[in-house]
Amino acid sequence: MSTAEAPKLDMDKLNAFIGRFVTDLGAAVHTGMVVIGEKLGLYKALADGPMNSAELAAKTHTDERYLREWLASQAAGGYITYDAKTNQFSLSQEQAFALAKEDSPAYLPGAFELALGSLAAVPRIADSFRTGAGMGWHEHADGVFHGCEKFFRPGYAANLVSAWIPALQDVKEKLEAGARVADVGCGKGASTLLMAKAFPKSRFFGFDYHDKSIEAARESAGREGISDRVSFDVSKAKEYPGNDYDFVAVFDCLHDMGDPAGAAMHVRQSLAKDGTWMIVEPFANDQLKDNLNPVGRVYYSFSTLLCTPCSRSQEVGLCLGAQAGETRIREVVSSAGFSRFRRATETPFNIVYEARP
Repeated sequence: MSTAEAPKLDMDKLNAFIGRFVTDLGAAVHTGMVVIGEKLGLYKALADGPMNSAELAAKTHTDERYLREWLASQAAGGYITYDAKTNQFSLSQEQAFALAKEDSPAYLPGAFELALGSLAAVPRIADSFRTGAGMGWHEHADGVFHGCEKFFRPGYAANLVSAWIPALQDVKEKLEAGARVADVGCGKGASTLLMAKAFPKSRFFGFDYHDKSIEAARESAGREGISDRVSFDVSKAKEYPGNDYDFVAVFDCLHDMGDPAGAAMHVRQSLAKDGTWMIVEPFANDQLKDNLNPVGRVYYSFSTLLCTPCSRSQEVGLCLGAQAGETRIREVVSSAGFSRFRRATETPFNIVYEARP
């Protein structure tokens, strides 16, 4: 094509797109900055009050020159506050709530650790685009497991006991009276432990196929002093032991399974006659066009790196993806013989479904 035939560019649109690129590039490298800040306790130290780079270095036993660069990047990104008059850095109450308080429902660093760990798999996933091969959850970098727990735990802590379980029919009352509960795909046990502490009369059984996560979950139960009524075992979703469970829960993992329909059938068989299955999934609309937003972007990207390869690595390899939507989840659940299915409640990041025999 000659120069004369080249399409005329709308320079305003081009500049706007380049502006988006600059924002995204900064966000990409910013991921590593947040992980460093959490790992070294920099945010927690800044939450104590304003200080300059030398004072922060002394407080955190880190190198001042590295800190100076890190502080500048964080101030440029709006993650910390810089006072040019005093040359000091600090965290606002809102920044501290999201970056320095691990028990906060808005604690953010885990999401960045999960992202950084996920990106380590890019060379292998790129090759999988050509071969169609899968990649098991257990094959990812450790940052994926640690980051996943930190990423999801705040949302569970904020919603699980206070809103999600009460939205289910008769479940809260059963748990308060004493119930048998299976948490399938429990990972490092964050969801299991939250429920166990809230409902001391109930007995909880956590299952996950990843042995390292189960080891971490057992250690956490021991630290919490509730090992007498919480147990964790290595098991796949279609094979976990036990029956007559009053309540079965799966948190953000049904779409990761190779055979979610087979897992649903096993849940159905393991439930008591009047039992309830709670399915927590990433928030998604049924139509692609309705998921083309910032939340959808996050979930589709994680789904490309984690969820779809995980499903593809297993039997069947249905590959629901993290944005499956209610209609698709309903189809999977109904195929297993559940006669009742409804959306019980939702948040901007999750949808909670209730299924009953």
